Amino acid sequence: MPLTDTAIKNAKPTDKPYKMQDEKGMYLLVNANGSKYFRYNYRFNTTRKTLALGVYPVTSLKEAREKRDTAIKQIAGGIDPSENKKAVKSSKAESAANSFEVIAREWYERNMTDKSENHQKRAMSLFQRDIFPYLGSKPIVDIKAVELLTALRRIESRNAIETAHRALQICGQVFRYAIATGRTERDITPDLRGSLMQAKAGHFSAVTEPKQAAELLRIIDGYTGTFVVKSALQLAPLVFVRPGELRQAEWAHIDLDAKEWRYLVTKTKTPHIVPLSKQTIEILTSLQPLTGNGRFVFPSARTPNGSRAMSDVAMLAALRRMGIGKDEMTVHGFRALARTILDEVLGFRPDFIEHQLAHAVKDPNGRAYNRTAHLPERHKMMQSWADYLDGLKNGAQVIAFKKIG
Repeated sequence: MPLTDTAIKNAKPTDKPYKMQDEKGMYLLVNANGSKYFRYNYRFNTTRKTLALGVYPVTSLKEAREKRDTAIKQIAGGIDPSENKKAVKSSKAESAANSFEVIAREWYERNMTDKSENHQKRAMSLFQRDIFPYLGSKPIVDIKAVELLTALRRIESRNAIETAHRALQICGQVFRYAIATGRTERDITPDLRGSLMQAKAGHFSAVTEPKQAAELLRIIDGYTGTFVVKSALQLAPLVFVRPGELRQAEWAHIDLDAKEWRYLVTKTKTPHIVPLSKQTIEILTSLQPLTGNGRFVFPSARTPNGSRAMSDVAMLAALRRMGIGKDEMTVHGFRALARTILDEVLGFRPDFIEHQLAHAVKDPNGRAYNRTAHLPERHKMMQSWADYLDGLKNGAQVIAFKKIG
């Protein structure tokens, strides 16, 4: 008699495993522990074999019979069902190992863990939100340019144009890593050049006119939020380092006696020195009793022990609360402000300015200058810059430096 669902459900275990026969070589194996397995006995090239069809009740009686009938057809076609099952399983494992997500995470571990925490979070968030849900499970060799473009267009649809371009760039790095490790033969991302909307010109909004800068500085001095955030905002134009470097500044790296702040540039991993003006020293000295016992100069408000740095949006949010729109100024914009005025108004040498911005500067022989290059001159420049900003805030007349030539 063929098996029934009721008979299978009511089958009780005994001291020894036993079989309940169905049809065409299929049966149910009831083990002593109560587990129930569907099996199919068959012969292939005179050899007797057994094929596992699934575990009840995860696999129903109907599904087990469908698998048995598929096996019968395979045998008739000269295919061994057991060997075919092994091949399919191996193929799936290989596909999983070569999926876009697996390769992307492998690339991430090898290339992103030495980047800043904020950079790491942005990259992984982009993968998890915009790429993995649509392409993550596909073998990278099977992904077509139009499929990647569809994922990127979803990003564009929420008006995140720069994010879409960044996603294309990162995906290209993953494809090139896959080529280097033998998982695919071609990077499809160049096929998508010109297919995405173009972001508006410019990188970071910045005030670059002296009169505008004067008003901005006065607004910052009037900020009524936390003292830590206000201090960071006041230091931003004085030291004009990258926002992430400012908010992650550590007391151990600051020498108030030598009037210098020494750290590794997050973007290039090279040593950098920031000469500290007397105005900068005053701000740090006022802040030291509040945060000096912790690691970070500007700790997160959520970690009173100072073990974490200020959030990457704290200063930007403060600017917005003061009514300074994103089209007017970003925290990164203080770098553009300093670069423009130091050159066009105060007349300092461009190489001094580039050194202080931690940009790569080479000597006439093409060699990179070390971090102490022009340090005495840069000390003078940073003090002149701080004095100039004080003059702006106090309403001093703005006189542009007239360049020769």
